[in-house]
Order: sequence, then C-alpha cells, then structure tokens
Amino acid sequence: MNIAEKTRLIKVKCKELFDDCGIIKPQILKEEAQRFNKWLSMGYHDQMKYMERNKDKRLNPALLFEEVKSIIVVLLNYYPEKQLSKNSKYLISKYAYGTDYHFVIKKRLRQLLEYINTEITEVKGRAFTDSAPILERALAKQAGLGWIGKNSLLLTKKGSYFFIGELFVNIELEYEHRKSEITSLCGTCTRCIEACPTKAIIKPYVIDARKCISNLTIERKPPIPNQFRGKYKQWIFGCDICQDVCPWNSRQKPTKISEFEPKPDLLTMKAEDWENLTKQQFNYLFKNSPLKRRKYSGIMHNIMFLKNGKKFAN
Repeated sequence: MNIAEKTRLIKVKCKELFDDCGIIKPQILKEEAQRFNKWLSMGYHDQMKYMERNKDKRLNPALLFEEVKSIIVVLLNYYPEKQLSKNSKYLISKYAYGTDYHFVIKKRLRQLLEYINTEITEVKGRAFTDSAPILERALAKQAGLGWIGKNSLLLTKKGSYFFIGELFVNIELEYEHRKSEITSLCGTCTRCIEACPTKAIIKPYVIDARKCISNLTIERKPPIPNQFRGKYKQWIFGCDICQDVCPWNSRQKPTKISEFEPKPDLLTMKAEDWENLTKQQFNYLFKNSPLKRRKYSGIMHNIMFLKNGKKFAN
C-alpha cells in the first residue's frame, strides 16, 4: 500500500470518528515562538506556570515523540443541542456540560491507532488532547482546519465549538501544505473583543488571562480578585461569551456525540440548587466532568463570589 492510499484510508476513518482532520509533518513552530514568548514575558498566563515549562516541546512537537513522522490533527464538535438557559443565574461553559473531553477524544484516537495497525500498517503512536505541552491551535491551523480568531480560538466556517486532538505516528503520510492554511475570515468584525465584560482580549489575538473569566473560574486559585466583582454575572466555570457572539457560530450544528450532552438534572437546576449543592450531589452530577478540575470547593467559591462575595467555608 503506497503513502497516498494509506493517507486516504486514514482520512476516511477520521471522518467516521471525528468532524474534520488534517495531516502535517512535524516541524518547529517558528512563527508562533515569538508571539508565545512575548505572551509569557508579559505575564498574561497568570498562575498557569505550567505554560512556562517545556517551551521547547510546545514549539517543536517532534520532541514529544522522537519517532514521529506525521501528526494527524482532528476536530470534534461539542456544541450541545440542549443548553442551560441564558437567563439562568449560574452558567458553565458548554464544553463542560458532559463527559470530560480528554476521555472521549483519547478513546477515539486510540480507535484510530488500532485501525491503522490492523487495517493499514504496523505503527507506533501517541494520542494527545490538551494533555501535553502542545500549541494545538497552531497545529490545527497548519493542518488547514481553520484560522485563529481575534479571541485567540480556532475558528472554522462551521464555528468554534470544537475540541482539538492529535495522533502522532511514526509513518510517513501525505501532508497538508502551508498554502492549505485558511486565511482569516474575521474581517473587520470585533464582536468578541467588544463583548468581553472584563476586557481580557486586550487586542486582536492577545488574551490577558489575568482578566479572563475562564481562567478566573477554572485555573486561578480561589479567591477571585475583588476587582472583578460585578464584572460578570453568571459564569461559575468557564465562559462562552466571545464564542456566543461570533457570527461564525450561528452556523454551528449540534454535536452527534452523546457524551457531550448534559445530564437532564443539570438542565433543571435552579439557583438554589447550585447554592445548596452538596459534595455528594456534585460528585454524582459531575462524575467524569471537566468541573472536577475546579473541585467542589472551587465551584462553591465561584458561586459565593457571584452571589454575595462571601468566601465559601469548606
């Protein structure tokens, strides 16, 4: 089987497991290096000190798997059909409605690896999704899967509610070319910048995580700084504001992945249910959920911050 046929079969299988894919040759991300290093030097990564580590690997993906010859980049839609009402007192980001995407995407990437081994050729590989020092959006852009929006997220003609995953393999395949990269289609639109209530998008393509609601409610250790009191109303885990206002997301279709759909109990939760949530209820409702990253105490801290500014007592 020649390289072209191997590539074709892999892409067919990818389309069964994911929404889109592209294959690239591992190479140093020279264009991203300067921007990334400047972002770090400005302190825009806030308490995410892990961003400072393994910079060489972030900028040179080949260092993550020394045998790698091809990187298969995939997208998986997570936009849920059923959503929390925008009038709800407390909101969580749509990506956290269902099962943690790490489990879902890695399982599918392992299925892809098994398929290659059994149906195409013997191969070694490593699967990643936001679980290693990788500049995933840069790889997806290089693979021709979309462009980087002014909110720094990957945008496609179908929207931005996609998870990104990678399968590093030790076989040569046909690669997408740099010319396959999609030119930015944001035009003069600045809706994401204007909509951010904390002004975290300080200029197109640059996010100051110290002001970002997603960082404040997920990554940053409690308590949330008082300067943000009253700056945002409903978000207790993540934030979708800059995505919700993006015109390209008016085209986003609901995901076909059942694991990303919310549990019925989540959709019916009222303000008092959130405020009186017990640790036992939290563990049941958010089993295998991204909310586990913030832990029960962290979520309750976020709720109390929005409600009355009081610190949650563990």
